[in-house]
Amino acid sequence: MAESNKMKEMPVNKLMVQMGIPMILSMALQAVYNIVDSAFVGNMRVGSEEALNALTLVFPVQMLMVAVGIGTGVGTNALLARTLGQGNSKKAAKVAGNSLFLGVIIYVVCLLFGIFGVKAYISSQTVDAEVLEMGVSYLRICCVISFGIIFFSLFEKLLQATGRSLYSTIGQVVGAVVNIILDPIMIYGIGPCPEMGVKGAAYATVIGQVASAVLLLIFHIKLNKEFEHGAKYMKPDGGIIKEIYTIGLPAIIAQALMSIMVYVMNLILKFNPSAQTAYGLFYKVQQFVLFLAFGLRDAITPIIAFAYGMRSKKRIQDGIKYGLIYTVILMILGIVITEIFPGGFATLFNAGPSRGYFIGAMRIISVSFLFAGINIAYQGIYQALNGGVKSLVISLLRQLIIILPLAGIFSVFARNGQMTVSLIWWAFPITEIISCFVGYVFLKRISKNKVDVLN
Repeated sequence: MAESNKMKEMPVNKLMVQMGIPMILSMALQAVYNIVDSAFVGNMRVGSEEALNALTLVFPVQMLMVAVGIGTGVGTNALLARTLGQGNSKKAAKVAGNSLFLGVIIYVVCLLFGIFGVKAYISSQTVDAEVLEMGVSYLRICCVISFGIIFFSLFEKLLQATGRSLYSTIGQVVGAVVNIILDPIMIYGIGPCPEMGVKGAAYATVIGQVASAVLLLIFHIKLNKEFEHGAKYMKPDGGIIKEIYTIGLPAIIAQALMSIMVYVMNLILKFNPSAQTAYGLFYKVQQFVLFLAFGLRDAITPIIAFAYGMRSKKRIQDGIKYGLIYTVILMILGIVITEIFPGGFATLFNAGPSRGYFIGAMRIISVSFLFAGINIAYQGIYQALNGGVKSLVISLLRQLIIILPLAGIFSVFARNGQMTVSLIWWAFPITEIISCFVGYVFLKRISKNKVDVLN
Protein backbone atom coordinates (compact mmCIF):
# COMPACT_ATOMS: atom_id res chain seq x y z
CA MET A 1 0.00 0.00 0.00
CA ALA A 2 1.26 3.48 -0.84
CA GLU A 3 0.66 4.84 2.67
CA SER A 4 2.55 1.98 4.31
CA ASN A 5 5.41 2.44 1.85
CA LYS A 6 5.48 6.13 2.81
CA MET A 7 5.78 5.24 6.49
CA LYS A 8 8.57 2.81 5.64
CA GLU A 9 10.62 4.70 3.04
CA MET A 10 10.03 8.47 3.10
CA PRO A 11 12.79 10.48 4.88
CA VAL A 12 11.68 11.00 8.45
CA ASN A 13 12.03 14.80 8.49
CA LYS A 14 9.84 15.10 5.38
CA LEU A 15 7.38 12.47 6.67
CA MET A 16 7.02 14.30 9.99
CA VAL A 17 6.25 17.58 8.24
CA GLN A 18 3.79 15.90 5.87
CA MET A 19 1.99 14.04 8.66
CA GLY A 20 2.50 16.67 11.34
CA ILE A 21 0.98 19.71 9.63
CA PRO A 22 -2.49 18.16 9.21
CA MET A 23 -2.38 16.79 12.77
CA ILE A 24 -1.29 20.15 14.18
CA LEU A 25 -4.11 21.87 12.32
CA SER A 26 -6.53 19.22 13.54
CA MET A 27 -5.56 19.69 17.19
CA ALA A 28 -5.56 23.48 16.84
CA LEU A 29 -9.09 23.32 15.46
CA GLN A 30 -10.11 21.08 18.36
CA ALA A 31 -8.95 23.83 20.73
CA VAL A 32 -10.88 26.36 18.65
CA TYR A 33 -14.17 24.77 19.77
CA ASN A 34 -13.67 26.02 23.33
CA ILE A 35 -12.18 29.37 22.33
CA VAL A 36 -15.04 30.11 19.92
CA ASP A 37 -17.69 29.22 22.51
CA SER A 38 -16.05 31.50 25.09
CA ALA A 39 -15.65 34.36 22.61
CA PHE A 40 -19.33 34.34 21.61
CA VAL A 41 -20.58 33.71 25.14
CA GLY A 42 -18.38 36.52 26.48
CA ASN A 43 -20.24 38.93 24.20
CA MET A 44 -23.75 37.97 25.27
CA ARG A 45 -25.95 40.99 26.08
CA VAL A 46 -26.90 39.69 29.54
CA GLY A 47 -24.97 37.47 31.96
CA SER A 48 -21.73 37.22 29.96
CA GLU A 49 -19.47 37.20 33.06
CA GLU A 50 -21.53 34.43 34.71
CA ALA A 51 -21.59 32.49 31.43
CA LEU A 52 -17.79 32.67 31.11
CA ASN A 53 -17.45 31.44 34.68
CA ALA A 54 -19.87 28.56 33.91
CA LEU A 55 -17.80 27.51 30.89
CA THR A 56 -14.67 27.60 33.08
CA LEU A 57 -16.30 25.19 35.53
CA VAL A 58 -17.53 22.71 32.89
CA PHE A 59 -14.22 22.68 31.00
CA PRO A 60 -12.58 19.90 33.10
CA VAL A 61 -15.35 17.42 32.24
CA GLN A 62 -15.17 18.33 28.56
CA MET A 63 -11.42 17.69 28.74
CA LEU A 64 -12.00 14.39 30.53
CA MET A 65 -14.30 13.12 27.77
CA VAL A 66 -11.73 14.12 25.18
CA ALA A 67 -9.02 12.50 27.33
CA VAL A 68 -10.65 9.08 27.35
CA GLY A 69 -11.45 9.23 23.62
CA ILE A 70 -8.03 10.48 22.58
CA GLY A 71 -6.18 8.21 25.04
CA THR A 72 -7.98 5.15 23.65
CA GLY A 73 -7.17 6.48 20.18
CA VAL A 74 -3.49 6.96 21.05
CA GLY A 75 -3.24 3.33 22.17
CA THR A 76 -5.03 2.24 18.99
CA ASN A 77 -2.82 4.49 16.87
CA ALA A 78 0.49 3.15 18.18
CA LEU A 79 -0.64 -0.49 18.24
CA LEU A 80 -2.18 -0.30 14.76
CA ALA A 81 0.89 1.41 13.28
CA ARG A 82 3.19 -1.19 14.85
CA THR A 83 0.96 -4.07 13.69
CA LEU A 84 0.90 -2.75 10.13
CA GLY A 85 4.70 -2.28 10.30
CA GLN A 86 4.89 -5.99 11.12
CA GLY A 87 2.59 -6.79 8.16
CA ASN A 88 -0.18 -8.36 10.30
CA SER A 89 -3.39 -7.11 8.61
CA LYS A 90 -5.67 -9.60 10.42
CA LYS A 91 -4.66 -8.30 13.84
CA ALA A 92 -4.89 -4.73 12.54
CA ALA A 93 -8.59 -5.29 11.72
CA LYS A 94 -9.21 -6.54 15.26
CA VAL A 95 -7.35 -3.54 16.74
CA ALA A 96 -9.56 -1.11 14.78
CA GLY A 97 -12.76 -3.01 15.60
CA ASN A 98 -12.02 -3.26 19.31
CA SER A 99 -11.31 0.47 19.50
CA LEU A 100 -14.84 1.15 18.21
CA PHE A 101 -16.30 -1.28 20.76
CA LEU A 102 -14.48 0.67 23.47
CA GLY A 103 -15.95 3.89 22.04
CA VAL A 104 -19.48 2.57 22.67
CA ILE A 105 -18.61 1.78 26.30
CA ILE A 106 -17.08 5.25 26.81
CA TYR A 107 -20.20 6.93 25.42
CA VAL A 108 -22.53 5.02 27.75
CA VAL A 109 -20.49 6.21 30.76
CA CYS A 110 -20.60 9.84 29.56
CA LEU A 111 -24.35 9.58 28.96
CA LEU A 112 -25.00 8.33 32.50
CA PHE A 113 -22.88 11.12 33.99
CA GLY A 114 -24.76 13.67 31.89
CA ILE A 115 -28.09 12.44 33.25
CA PHE A 116 -27.20 11.89 36.91
CA GLY A 117 -23.91 13.59 37.86
CA VAL A 118 -23.73 17.05 36.31
CA LYS A 119 -25.48 19.13 38.99
CA ALA A 120 -23.42 17.74 41.87
CA TYR A 121 -20.21 18.40 39.94
CA ILE A 122 -20.99 22.06 39.11
CA SER A 123 -22.33 22.86 42.60
CA SER A 124 -19.02 21.76 44.15
CA GLN A 125 -17.28 24.73 42.50
CA THR A 126 -19.75 27.61 42.87
CA VAL A 127 -22.59 28.93 45.04
CA ASP A 128 -23.83 31.38 42.38
CA ALA A 129 -27.29 30.17 41.29
CA GLU A 130 -27.03 31.67 37.79
CA VAL A 131 -23.60 30.16 37.15
CA LEU A 132 -24.88 26.81 38.45
CA GLU A 133 -27.89 26.82 36.11
CA MET A 134 -25.81 27.78 33.07
CA GLY A 135 -23.10 25.24 33.85
CA VAL A 136 -25.56 22.37 34.33
CA SER A 137 -27.41 23.17 31.09
CA TYR A 138 -24.23 23.39 29.01
CA LEU A 139 -22.53 20.30 30.43
CA ARG A 140 -25.62 18.08 30.28
CA ILE A 141 -25.97 18.72 26.55
CA CYS A 142 -22.26 18.03 25.95
CA CYS A 143 -22.39 14.72 27.87
CA VAL A 144 -25.66 13.37 26.44
CA ILE A 145 -24.50 14.05 22.85
CA SER A 146 -20.84 13.16 23.50
CA PHE A 147 -20.72 10.33 20.93
CA GLY A 148 -19.54 12.89 18.35
CA ILE A 149 -16.31 13.83 20.10
CA ILE A 150 -15.63 10.24 21.26
CA PHE A 151 -15.91 8.62 17.84
CA PHE A 152 -14.23 11.52 16.09
CA SER A 153 -11.21 10.97 18.37
CA LEU A 154 -11.11 7.26 17.49
CA PHE A 155 -11.56 7.62 13.72
CA GLU A 156 -8.96 10.40 13.72
CA LYS A 157 -6.33 8.08 15.23
CA LEU A 158 -7.26 5.22 12.89
CA LEU A 159 -6.61 7.48 9.91
CA GLN A 160 -3.40 8.87 11.41
CA ALA A 161 -2.04 5.37 12.06
CA THR A 162 -2.15 4.63 8.33
CA GLY A 163 -0.57 7.97 7.37
CA ARG A 164 -3.85 9.61 6.26
CA SER A 165 -3.72 12.52 8.67
CA LEU A 166 -4.91 14.96 5.99
CA TYR A 167 -8.38 13.39 6.04
CA SER A 168 -8.67 13.67 9.81
CA THR A 169 -7.89 17.37 9.43
CA ILE A 170 -10.61 17.76 6.79
CA GLY A 171 -13.10 16.28 9.27
CA GLN A 172 -11.90 18.62 12.00
CA VAL A 173 -12.18 21.65 9.70
CA VAL A 174 -15.76 20.74 8.77
CA GLY A 175 -16.74 20.40 12.43
CA ALA A 176 -15.07 23.68 13.40
CA VAL A 177 -16.76 25.56 10.55
CA VAL A 178 -20.17 24.13 11.52
CA ASN A 179 -19.55 25.17 15.14
CA ILE A 180 -18.45 28.70 14.22
CA ILE A 181 -21.48 29.21 11.95
CA LEU A 182 -23.99 27.86 14.47
CA ASP A 183 -22.58 29.62 17.57
CA PRO A 184 -23.90 33.15 16.88
CA ILE A 185 -27.13 31.79 15.36
CA MET A 186 -27.98 29.63 18.38
CA ILE A 187 -26.50 31.80 21.15
CA TYR A 188 -27.95 35.15 20.07
CA GLY A 189 -31.02 33.91 18.15
CA ILE A 190 -30.57 34.82 14.49
CA GLY A 191 -33.28 34.18 11.89
CA PRO A 192 -35.83 31.52 12.85
CA CYS A 193 -33.59 30.14 15.63
CA PRO A 194 -34.60 31.30 19.14
CA GLU A 195 -32.02 32.92 21.46
CA MET A 196 -30.62 30.07 23.60
CA GLY A 197 -27.57 31.65 25.26
CA VAL A 198 -25.26 29.10 26.87
CA LYS A 199 -27.45 26.20 25.70
CA GLY A 200 -26.97 27.41 22.12
CA ALA A 201 -23.19 27.28 22.56
CA ALA A 202 -23.46 23.67 23.75
CA TYR A 203 -25.70 22.61 20.85
CA ALA A 204 -23.41 24.30 18.31
CA THR A 205 -20.42 22.45 19.78
CA VAL A 206 -21.96 18.97 19.76
CA ILE A 207 -23.47 19.37 16.28
CA GLY A 208 -20.02 20.29 14.95
CA GLN A 209 -18.51 17.25 16.69
CA VAL A 210 -21.12 14.88 15.25
CA ALA A 211 -20.52 16.28 11.75
CA SER A 212 -16.77 15.59 12.12
CA ALA A 213 -17.34 12.06 13.40
CA VAL A 214 -19.70 11.11 10.55
CA LEU A 215 -17.28 12.41 7.92
CA LEU A 216 -14.32 10.55 9.44
CA LEU A 217 -16.35 7.34 9.60
CA ILE A 218 -16.85 7.62 5.84
CA PHE A 219 -13.12 8.30 5.27
CA HIS A 220 -12.16 5.35 7.51
CA ILE A 221 -14.36 2.88 5.62
CA LYS A 222 -13.42 4.17 2.16
CA LEU A 223 -9.68 4.76 2.60
CA ASN A 224 -8.23 2.46 5.28
CA LYS A 225 -7.84 -0.54 2.97
CA GLU A 226 -4.79 -2.06 4.72
CA PHE A 227 -7.18 -4.12 6.88
CA GLU A 228 -10.79 -5.35 6.75
CA HIS A 229 -13.81 -3.67 8.33
CA GLY A 230 -16.98 -5.10 9.80
CA ALA A 231 -19.01 -5.62 12.97
CA LYS A 232 -17.38 -9.02 13.53
CA TYR A 233 -14.07 -7.28 14.32
CA MET A 234 -15.79 -5.31 17.13
CA LYS A 235 -16.13 -8.49 19.17
CA PRO A 236 -14.20 -7.78 22.40
CA ASP A 237 -10.74 -9.34 22.46
CA GLY A 238 -9.20 -9.13 25.93
CA GLY A 239 -5.65 -9.41 24.62
CA ILE A 240 -6.04 -6.57 22.13
CA ILE A 241 -7.88 -4.33 24.61
CA LYS A 242 -5.07 -4.92 27.08
CA GLU A 243 -2.49 -3.96 24.43
CA ILE A 244 -4.45 -0.82 23.50
CA TYR A 245 -4.59 0.35 27.11
CA THR A 246 -1.04 -0.69 27.91
CA ILE A 247 -0.11 2.09 25.48
CA GLY A 248 -3.19 4.28 25.81
CA LEU A 249 -3.90 4.25 29.56
CA PRO A 250 -0.95 6.50 30.38
CA ALA A 251 -2.20 8.88 27.68
CA ILE A 252 -5.72 8.79 29.19
CA ILE A 253 -4.35 9.45 32.65
CA ALA A 254 -2.14 12.21 31.25
CA GLN A 255 -5.13 13.92 29.64
CA ALA A 256 -7.37 13.20 32.65
CA LEU A 257 -4.81 14.80 34.94
CA MET A 258 -5.31 17.99 32.95
CA SER A 259 -8.98 17.86 33.96
CA ILE A 260 -8.10 17.21 37.60
CA MET A 261 -5.56 20.03 37.55
CA VAL A 262 -8.08 22.55 36.15
CA TYR A 263 -10.76 21.40 38.62
CA VAL A 264 -8.42 21.75 41.62
CA MET A 265 -7.13 25.11 40.33
CA ASN A 266 -10.76 26.26 40.18
CA LEU A 267 -11.10 25.26 43.85
CA ILE A 268 -7.81 27.01 44.76
CA LEU A 269 -8.98 30.21 43.03
CA LYS A 270 -12.53 29.99 44.43
CA PHE A 271 -11.67 32.88 46.81
CA ASN A 272 -11.48 35.21 43.78
CA PRO A 273 -14.13 34.51 41.07
CA SER A 274 -12.53 36.99 38.63
CA ALA A 275 -9.17 35.20 38.89
CA GLN A 276 -11.01 31.88 38.53
CA THR A 277 -12.66 33.05 35.31
CA ALA A 278 -9.35 34.51 34.05
CA TYR A 279 -7.59 31.19 34.59
CA GLY A 280 -10.32 29.35 32.68
CA LEU A 281 -10.04 31.76 29.76
CA PHE A 282 -6.24 31.61 29.72
CA TYR A 283 -6.30 27.82 29.89
CA LYS A 284 -8.18 27.74 26.61
CA VAL A 285 -5.51 29.90 24.98
CA GLN A 286 -2.83 27.71 26.55
CA GLN A 287 -4.54 24.61 25.20
CA PHE A 288 -4.53 26.14 21.74
CA VAL A 289 -0.72 26.51 21.93
CA LEU A 290 -0.05 23.17 23.60
CA PHE A 291 -2.41 21.37 21.23
CA LEU A 292 0.11 22.28 18.51
CA ALA A 293 2.61 20.15 20.44
CA PHE A 294 -0.02 17.42 20.90
CA GLY A 295 -0.66 17.44 17.15
CA LEU A 296 3.03 17.00 16.39
CA ARG A 297 3.23 14.32 19.07
CA ASP A 298 0.53 12.43 17.16
CA ALA A 299 2.90 12.38 14.18
CA ILE A 300 5.93 11.47 16.30
CA THR A 301 4.21 8.45 17.88
CA PRO A 302 3.15 6.47 14.76
CA ILE A 303 6.36 7.33 12.88
CA ILE A 304 8.58 6.03 15.68
CA ALA A 305 6.22 3.12 16.45
CA PHE A 306 6.25 2.02 12.79
CA ALA A 307 10.04 2.29 12.72
CA TYR A 308 10.25 0.32 15.98
CA GLY A 309 8.08 -2.41 14.42
CA MET A 310 10.55 -2.44 11.48
CA ARG A 311 13.49 -2.42 13.97
CA SER A 312 15.01 0.53 12.12
CA LYS A 313 17.39 2.26 14.51
CA LYS A 314 18.12 5.21 12.21
CA ARG A 315 14.45 6.04 11.57
CA ILE A 316 13.73 5.93 15.30
CA GLN A 317 16.63 8.27 16.02
CA ASP A 318 15.56 10.63 13.24
CA GLY A 319 12.01 10.60 14.61
CA ILE A 320 13.25 11.64 18.05
CA LYS A 321 15.55 14.34 16.68
CA TYR A 322 13.14 16.00 14.27
CA GLY A 323 10.20 15.62 16.66
CA LEU A 324 12.03 17.64 19.31
CA ILE A 325 13.34 20.25 16.85
CA TYR A 326 9.93 20.94 15.33
CA THR A 327 8.29 21.03 18.76
CA VAL A 328 10.72 23.71 19.98
CA ILE A 329 10.01 25.84 16.88
CA LEU A 330 6.23 25.61 17.45
CA MET A 331 6.48 26.50 21.14
CA ILE A 332 8.71 29.52 20.53
CA LEU A 333 6.10 30.77 18.05
CA GLY A 334 3.40 30.25 20.69
CA ILE A 335 5.35 32.19 23.31
CA VAL A 336 5.91 35.10 20.94
CA ILE A 337 2.20 35.37 20.06
CA THR A 338 0.93 35.17 23.64
CA GLU A 339 3.52 37.61 25.00
CA ILE A 340 2.84 40.21 22.30
CA PHE A 341 -0.99 40.05 22.12
CA PRO A 342 -2.42 39.37 25.62
CA GLY A 343 -4.67 42.42 25.38
CA GLY A 344 -6.09 41.22 22.08
CA PHE A 345 -7.10 37.88 23.58
CA ALA A 346 -8.69 39.66 26.57
CA THR A 347 -10.73 41.81 24.17
CA LEU A 348 -11.78 38.73 22.16
CA PHE A 349 -13.31 37.19 25.29
CA ASN A 350 -14.69 40.53 26.56
CA ALA A 351 -12.98 39.56 29.83
CA GLY A 352 -14.40 42.53 31.82
CA PRO A 353 -13.45 42.33 35.53
CA SER A 354 -11.17 39.37 34.76
CA ARG A 355 -9.07 41.31 32.22
CA GLY A 356 -6.16 42.24 34.51
CA TYR A 357 -5.90 38.74 35.95
CA PHE A 358 -6.09 37.23 32.47
CA ILE A 359 -3.26 39.39 31.07
CA GLY A 360 -1.11 38.67 34.14
CA ALA A 361 -1.63 34.92 33.76
CA MET A 362 -0.77 35.05 30.07
CA ARG A 363 2.45 37.01 30.63
CA ILE A 364 3.75 34.58 33.25
CA ILE A 365 2.43 31.13 32.32
CA SER A 366 3.32 31.42 28.62
CA VAL A 367 6.99 31.26 29.63
CA SER A 368 6.38 27.57 30.40
CA PHE A 369 5.23 26.68 26.86
CA LEU A 370 8.72 25.74 25.62
CA PHE A 371 9.29 23.22 28.41
CA ALA A 372 5.70 21.95 28.31
CA GLY A 373 5.99 21.28 24.56
CA ILE A 374 9.22 19.33 25.01
CA ASN A 375 7.56 17.27 27.76
CA ILE A 376 4.67 16.45 25.41
CA ALA A 377 7.12 15.37 22.68
CA TYR A 378 8.94 13.18 25.22
CA GLN A 379 5.66 11.46 26.05
CA GLY A 380 4.96 10.70 22.38
CA ILE A 381 8.43 9.13 22.09
CA TYR A 382 7.91 7.02 25.22
CA GLN A 383 4.51 5.76 24.01
CA ALA A 384 5.95 4.69 20.65
CA LEU A 385 8.69 2.68 22.36
CA ASN A 386 6.45 0.94 24.94
CA GLY A 387 7.51 3.40 27.64
CA GLY A 388 4.01 4.22 28.85
CA VAL A 389 5.01 4.31 32.52
CA LYS A 390 7.60 7.01 31.85
CA SER A 391 4.94 9.03 30.04
CA LEU A 392 2.66 8.65 33.04
CA VAL A 393 5.34 9.82 35.48
CA ILE A 394 5.92 13.00 33.47
CA SER A 395 2.17 13.67 33.45
CA LEU A 396 1.93 13.14 37.20
CA LEU A 397 4.78 15.55 37.80
CA ARG A 398 3.38 18.22 35.46
CA GLN A 399 -0.27 18.09 36.46
CA LEU A 400 -0.45 16.78 40.01
CA ILE A 401 2.64 16.15 42.11
CA ILE A 402 4.43 19.49 41.63
CA ILE A 403 1.91 21.99 40.25
CA LEU A 404 -1.01 21.62 42.67
CA PRO A 405 0.89 21.71 45.99
CA LEU A 406 2.96 24.63 44.68
CA ALA A 407 -0.12 26.57 43.54
CA GLY A 408 -1.85 25.77 46.85
CA ILE A 409 1.07 27.11 48.87
CA PHE A 410 1.30 30.25 46.74
CA SER A 411 -2.47 30.82 47.09
CA VAL A 412 -2.12 31.05 50.88
CA PHE A 413 0.06 34.15 50.46
CA ALA A 414 -2.37 35.57 47.89
CA ARG A 415 -5.45 35.03 50.09
CA ASN A 416 -3.77 36.63 53.07
CA GLY A 417 -2.88 39.69 51.00
CA GLN A 418 0.86 39.19 51.38
CA MET A 419 1.26 38.67 47.63
CA THR A 420 -0.90 39.14 44.54
CA VAL A 421 -2.68 36.35 42.66
CA SER A 422 0.11 36.50 40.06
CA LEU A 423 2.31 34.52 42.45
CA ILE A 424 0.09 31.48 41.78
CA TRP A 425 0.81 31.69 38.03
CA TRP A 426 4.56 31.13 38.67
CA ALA A 427 3.80 27.56 39.75
CA PHE A 428 3.40 26.64 36.05
CA PRO A 429 6.89 27.55 34.68
CA ILE A 430 8.58 26.07 37.77
CA THR A 431 6.71 22.78 37.31
CA GLU A 432 7.46 22.45 33.58
CA ILE A 433 11.18 23.13 34.00
CA ILE A 434 11.56 20.45 36.69
CA SER A 435 9.50 17.94 34.65
CA CYS A 436 11.57 18.66 31.53
CA PHE A 437 14.76 17.72 33.34
CA VAL A 438 13.23 14.43 34.51
CA GLY A 439 11.94 13.78 30.98
CA TYR A 440 15.43 14.19 29.53
CA VAL A 441 16.78 11.56 31.96
CA PHE A 442 13.99 9.18 30.89
CA LEU A 443 14.75 9.81 27.20
CA LYS A 444 18.40 8.86 27.64
CA ARG A 445 17.38 5.71 29.48
CA ILE A 446 14.77 4.53 26.95
CA SER A 447 17.13 5.28 24.05
CA LYS A 448 19.81 3.13 25.66
CA ASN A 449 17.48 0.21 26.46
CA LYS A 450 15.20 0.18 23.39
CA VAL A 451 17.00 1.90 20.51
CA ASP A 452 20.76 1.49 20.93
CA VAL A 453 20.40 -2.32 21.16
CA LEU A 454 18.93 -2.53 17.62
CA ASN A 455 21.16 -3.49 14.72
